[in-house]
Amino acid sequence: MPRESFQAKAARVKKVISGLRKAYPDAHCELNHSNPLELLVATILSAQCTDKRVNIVTGELFNKYRSAADYARADLAGLERDIRTTGFYRNKARSIKACGHALVERHGGSVPGTMEELIELGGVGRKTANVVLGNAFNINVGVVVDTHVARLSRRLGLTGETDPAKIEQALMKLVPKEEWTLFSHWLIWHGRRRCSARKPDCAHCEISGLCPSAGKL
Repeated sequence: MPRESFQAKAARVKKVISGLRKAYPDAHCELNHSNPLELLVATILSAQCTDKRVNIVTGELFNKYRSAADYARADLAGLERDIRTTGFYRNKARSIKACGHALVERHGGSVPGTMEELIELGGVGRKTANVVLGNAFNINVGVVVDTHVARLSRRLGLTGETDPAKIEQALMKLVPKEEWTLFSHWLIWHGRRRCSARKPDCAHCEISGLCPSAGKL
C-alpha cells in the first residue's frame, strides 16, 4: 500500500471499524466480572496470562475476597497461592493487596472513576486503568493496547510504533473517541479468532481488503 495521508488513513480506519463491527457485533471484555473491583483485580491478573486462565482463577477468588478490605487484610502467602497459576503471582499478590489498602484508605473501598486516581493505585498502569474505565464505567479516556492491539495495529498499517504508549496515541488520533473501548475489543477478538500471530487466516479475513499485510504473512 502506498504511503497514506492522515486523512486517507482515518477514512480507512472508519471502514475497518465498520468491518469489525459487522464481524464481531457482540465483542466485549472477556474477563469475567460483576463490578469495578472484580474487573480491576482480573485485569491485574491478566498480565502475561490468558483471559481463560484468569477466569478460572477468579471463579473462586471472587467468592473468597468480596471487597477491597478483604484484599487489604489478606494473608499475602494465601493470596499468592490463590492466584499462583496466573504467573508472576508474587508481584501480582503484592499489587492486589496494595490496591486494596489504597482503595480503603483513599476511596472508601470503592474503585475510583478517573485515570489520575487509578494510576496511583499499586500495580495499576494506564492499560489497566483504560480497561476499568472503559468497561466498568463506560468512560473513554484512552485505547487499551495489549499484544493483540499492538500487533494488529502494525499489520493494518495504522502505526509503525512498537511502544504501547505511542501506539495508543496514534490510535487515539485515528479512531473516534466514542469507539476507543470497542475498537480495542474488536482488534482483540479479531486477533484471537482470525489474525493470529503465527498463522493469520487472510483468506477468510473480513477486512483483508483494507489490510496492507493481507496475504504477505
